[in-house]
Amino acid sequence: MSAKRRVLLYGGLATLLLGVLGCSRDHALVPPAGYLLAAPAAKGKPQECPEVPPPYTGALYFPSKYSGSDAARDKINARAAARYAELTGTVRELENGVNKLVARYLRDGQPASVDCALSWLGAWADADALLSEEYNHTGKSVRKWALGSVAGAYLRLKFSRSQPLVEHADEARRVEAWLGKLAERVVVDWDEQPLERRNNHQYWAAWSVMASAVILDRRDLFDWAVAQYRQGVGQVDEQGYLPRELSRQTRALAYHNYSMAPLLMIAAFAQANGLDLRAENADGLQRLARRLESGLQDPKIFQERTGYPQTLEDLQDSNRFAWLEPYCALYSCSAKTDEWRRSIEPLDTYRLGGDMTQLFSRNLP
Repeated sequence: MSAKRRVLLYGGLATLLLGVLGCSRDHALVPPAGYLLAAPAAKGKPQECPEVPPPYTGALYFPSKYSGSDAARDKINARAAARYAELTGTVRELENGVNKLVARYLRDGQPASVDCALSWLGAWADADALLSEEYNHTGKSVRKWALGSVAGAYLRLKFSRSQPLVEHADEARRVEAWLGKLAERVVVDWDEQPLERRNNHQYWAAWSVMASAVILDRRDLFDWAVAQYRQGVGQVDEQGYLPRELSRQTRALAYHNYSMAPLLMIAAFAQANGLDLRAENADGLQRLARRLESGLQDPKIFQERTGYPQTLEDLQDSNRFAWLEPYCALYSCSAKTDEWRRSIEPLDTYRLGGDMTQLFSRNLP
């Protein structure tokens, strides 16, 4: 079955349920309100456009940084990690670069930054980059991470009240056609994942497809992302743990933290379109967040649950907690959590498309 037909089938099945679930299909898909942010009047001099990173068009065969680890996948192989970084360098350059260019436009209002971002994205779109059907698990992971990063940034141009894409209709069509092909490929990639192995990767795939769905106004992609969310939140146990992330042993706390961002982004985007997912699995998302909050305050909670001391190296960068912005927009944060959030703002991550503080602080309906 083709990628397009598969997501359309998903959308058709989901349509039968939406009357019960309360999600209106009468309007175009939209992002949360913060994405409507307008750029200021142009100030300063336009900056030079960096050279476009060479589009990656090869097979997506990359080593995992956990190569050689046991089933827990919690021990990093330094040599494999270095090789991974080398092979995927241009992909990360695209993700980071596009996010920086969009942020620059929203800060300085210079149309040249939009021109540059579209030249980067257009070059990769014209090359059909990242669309290889030859891949391993790490390769298909790179594809969905890249899609989430660039789609997350592109949303900010697409929906800005400044309408920076009006003068770039042809380029926008090319870029959006490529994002659509990537999203369809991601659906196929992660539909192939056995149910018993669906974990944080599935959530990040769903986030990338949700961002693309709103850009393209495609309900089939929206429905697929929501279905993955429901599976993910459905895994949260009564104590607020994700059993498949507990299996990461020394990195269980870090992977619970890593799982929060895509789930919260999907919930926020669904909410913006009239679908409230917060009650799924008896408020599973908030139960997960509260368990994570307690574990971040006292990692011994996760040590006692897993039997392993927790590795905290992936929790040193404050931007790892960018999920706090959509979380505190969707829920009433505790005073302690709100104080912590404000003490580490602004929170920015290219994996979600940029400055989460700017997008969500006081902006979500």
